Amino acid sequence: GVHNVKDAAQLAYYGLHSLQHRGQEACGIAASDGMTFVSRKGMGLVTENFSPKKLQDLNGMHALGHTRYATAGANIIENVQPIMVRSHQGYFAVAHNGQIVNADKLRIELEMQGSIFQGTADTEIIAHLIQRASGNLIEKIKSTAAQLDGAFSIVVMTKNTMYAVRDRYGIRPLSVGMVDGGYIVASETCALETVSAQFWRDVEPGEIIKFGKQGIETYLFAESRTHNLCAMEYIYFARPDSDLEGVNVHASRKRAGQLMAMKDNVEADIVVGVPDSSLSAAMGYAEQRKIPYEMGLLKNKYSGRTFIQPLQEDRERGVKMKLSAIRSIVEGKKIILVDDSIVRGTTSLRIVKMLRDAGASEIHVRIVSPPLISPCFYGVDLRSKAELISSRMNVDKLCKWLKADSLKFLSLDDTREAFTKGLCTACFDGKYITSLHGMEQRL
Repeated sequence: GVHNVKDAAQLAYYGLHSLQHRGQEACGIAASDGMTFVSRKGMGLVTENFSPKKLQDLNGMHALGHTRYATAGANIIENVQPIMVRSHQGYFAVAHNGQIVNADKLRIELEMQGSIFQGTADTEIIAHLIQRASGNLIEKIKSTAAQLDGAFSIVVMTKNTMYAVRDRYGIRPLSVGMVDGGYIVASETCALETVSAQFWRDVEPGEIIKFGKQGIETYLFAESRTHNLCAMEYIYFARPDSDLEGVNVHASRKRAGQLMAMKDNVEADIVVGVPDSSLSAAMGYAEQRKIPYEMGLLKNKYSGRTFIQPLQEDRERGVKMKLSAIRSIVEGKKIILVDDSIVRGTTSLRIVKMLRDAGASEIHVRIVSPPLISPCFYGVDLRSKAELISSRMNVDKLCKWLKADSLKFLSLDDTREAFTKGLCTACFDGKYITSLHGMEQRL
C-alpha cells in the first residue's frame, strides 16, 4: 500500500517487483487520485503486466498492489487482487496475504444473506464482510477482522484513506515505512528499501493502523494477541535483506547454519548451499566448522521459485531449468549440502543426483529446519500430509531414498533459537495456533 505519495502506482510497481518472490501467478494495482479509482490486473509477473504506458493510467497519490501466490482459491483472474468494491457508500479496494481458516463458514453465511461471489479467494469474503458490516469504515474493518480466524495481513484503500490490518496471532508479517511525507505498507521491509522509504515499525498483531487526513490513528480489534510469526517466513519465503519482527533474515539463517554445524562432525571437503534461500545458512555452517564454502550449484538467474509453482510437473521441470552443478568444484569432493527444507522430496532427490553425476564422492545433506510433517492452513502451500515426505519416512529411510550418505535436520529448539521464540511451527509439530474449523477434513 502507498498512501499520500506522488506517483503512488509507480512506487507500488517497484514495491511489487521487490516482493515478486512471494507470488508469481498474478498481480494487480489499484490507484486513486482522491476522486477516481482505477484498477489493473493480470496473470503472470509484474513486469509482464505493467509497462510504463499501463502505469500512466494509474494516476494519484494512493495505490494498492498485490502479487498472488494461490494457496486458497483457483488461479483465475477473478481471484487476482486487489479486490475492488464499488457501492453507493463509496469505493474501496482490498489486498490480503495469508489464509482464513473459517473462510468456508463465512462464505456460506454471506451467500445465505444474499452475497454473490465472482471468485473463490478468501479476499473476496473479506470485502463482502466489510461491505455488510454497520458503522463507519473503521468500525466495519474492526468488525470484519474480529470475525476472521487464521493468518492475514490486509490493506484496505479508499479514495484517500488506507488501513493496515494484521491478524491477532501475528502469523503473517506487515511493515510500515515513511517516504516523502507519506506512508508505505508492505509484507517485507525489502520493499520499503526499494522505494527509499524509512522503516517506521511493524503492524502489531491484532492492530489496525489508519492512514488518513488526520494523520495516523491506531486501533485494536482483539484483546488476546500473540506473536507467532510463520517459521517458513524466516526459513524460505522472505528475502535475506528483509527484517521480520526486528530480526534480519540473512543473519538468522546464518545462525541456523551455525547451530546445525555445532552438532555435526562429519568429515567434508566443501560446503555447498542450494541457491538462493539456503546460501546464508551454508555460509554460517562453513564458518562455524571452518570448512571451505563453495558455489557448487549455479542458479539460472532468470528462473522463478520452484516451491511456489502450483503443479508438481512444473516444479520438477523448474529444478532442471534452475540449477546446475559445477563439475570442476564438486568432482571427487565430500560435500556438505545445505538446504532450507524438504517438502515433497523430489527437488532434493534431483539435486543429490545432479551432484553425483558431476562426480561428488560423498553427499551429506543438512536441512536447516525440522522435518515438515503437517499441512499448513495459514497461507503456505503445504496442503496435505500425503505430499510431505517426512510425514511418511523417518530420517534414515528418507536418507536412503535420497541416495545421500547422511541426512540431518535442525531441531525445533534450535529453530526457535536461530529465528525467534515466538513462531508458528505447526508444520513441524502439528500444534496449530487456531481452530481449523473443519478444514483438515478436506485433506
